[in-house]
Amino acid sequence: MTRDDIVAMFARRREAIDRHDAEALAADHTDDSIVYSPMGGGAVTGRKAIAGIYESYFTALGDMTFTQEELLIDGDRVVLLGRATGTDTGGFMGLAPSHRAISFPIVVLYELTDGRIARERRVYDFTGVLLQVGVIKAKPL
Repeated sequence: MTRDDIVAMFARRREAIDRHDAEALAADHTDDSIVYSPMGGGAVTGRKAIAGIYESYFTALGDMTFTQEELLIDGDRVVLLGRATGTDTGGFMGLAPSHRAISFPIVVLYELTDGRIARERRVYDFTGVLLQVGVIKAKPL
């Protein structure tokens, strides 16, 4: 894959996120792709399960948006820096909706094989997300 191919792929993925199209996002993964995600419960393998992770985000955060801030490309390895925002209107991780707005930075590391995502690792402040939706409480400093 050329650098231009990768840039185009991630532009297409941004559009799929805007449409909340879990199937289109999962289609970019290899059949045996692995996604490591705190909100996905750890490692998830295969397109169907990966589509389920995307769908759970879109269900929990009905107005979810994603802003891509930077895309770093080194051969078949890609790092995406961005910010996810939304309102917990659909129930976060199976809990009742809190109707709270959340916003969190996210770093996603990708390994590509034959033009598809073979491995994806999502890194973000999971505790901060839980605080924002009210699942856990913290005393102000």
